[in-house]
Amino acid sequence: MSRLAVAAYPLTVYYDATCPLCVAEMGAMRARDTAGRLHLVDCSPLGFCTGPAPREALMTAMHAVDASGRVLSGVAAIRACRAAVGMPAGGALLDLPIVGALADRAYAVLARNRYRLPRWLVARLAGRGAIAPATCAEDHCRF
Repeated sequence: MSRLAVAAYPLTVYYDATCPLCVAEMGAMRARDTAGRLHLVDCSPLGFCTGPAPREALMTAMHAVDASGRVLSGVAAIRACRAAVGMPAGGALLDLPIVGALADRAYAVLARNRYRLPRWLVARLAGRGAIAPATCAEDHCRF
């Protein structure tokens, strides 16, 4: 059975707007969201407390809540976002038990180290142009 069930839209996505990679990815999603299926919410402010999980958890992994109230996090949330905007979501490959487990672990490592990523790598991972200089210095992005 697929790890990605069809989401009910709109999909409310909680992401870290202080993270250049997250901002670039959500910008790419927003640009492709012609059907208005995504509602993006910045969970980075210190007092944020209205999400589906405590702020600490939201800052550890991207979370999404679909219109039926189902909460997704990490790779599952990314797959739902990509599906919402018509992008390939990994499909059958990520449904393989070993590949899915590796993707979950890789996501956790990437999320934990996202502020340490060099600017050039963030640009490549996001598939977009340069990252805002206010969040990056000396070729590294930081919190």
